[in-house]
Amino acid sequence: MNQYLALKLQGVMQAWGGHTYEDLRHTELIPTRSGVLGLLAACLGIDRDDIEQLEALAASVRVALRADTVPQRIMDFHTVMDARKVSGKANEYPVVSRREYLCDAMFTVLLEIQSNAAITRDRLEQAVKKPVYSPFLGRRSCVLSRPLYEDTLDAIDFRNAFSMIEPVAGTVYSETKPQETSTPMRMRDVPLYARKRQFASRQLYIYQLPGKESAHVPE
Repeated sequence: MNQYLALKLQGVMQAWGGHTYEDLRHTELIPTRSGVLGLLAACLGIDRDDIEQLEALAASVRVALRADTVPQRIMDFHTVMDARKVSGKANEYPVVSRREYLCDAMFTVLLEIQSNAAITRDRLEQAVKKPVYSPFLGRRSCVLSRPLYEDTLDAIDFRNAFSMIEPVAGTVYSETKPQETSTPMRMRDVPLYARKRQFASRQLYIYQLPGKESAHVPE
């Protein structure tokens, strides 16, 4: 049996940054690995420059998530003063920025604790119940509308663990290949902590849990 920690990511708005195009900042349709690890690091009180602890956290968990709702996308309009130019200097003129958000999204996130994990399930559980820094859903403006902690459980695999958490059905995005038919997807969201704002790719497997027809369409 494997150890799992279940979280619920729910809020009026969420934003899980993918590729940015100058002042246009999209969100991915699902929480990124870098976003989930950042949220956990905030709860644990790990600072951005503590590379050793950030890498230990990343090596301690595998992640799978289930889309529990079908969110709507909205684009918000910003004007930014003193925006940084390519040269690194502040722009003397206001800059228009458009940022995308997911509205009314809810995800069940399962953390599979690895056998040699430096950061244990008990420590993660305590951290999400009593975080050191305030966690947020991708961007600081995206606050949680409920506590992160959902459950602590032991299960055979991700699928078995998802079956223990309501609403049971939905679209799953897993780092572990399931036994049933799945669709592979590459996602570039693995943080390289030694190289600022650099990311590697990972393989995800998408499959449906029975119970309802999901309109959560992978991109």
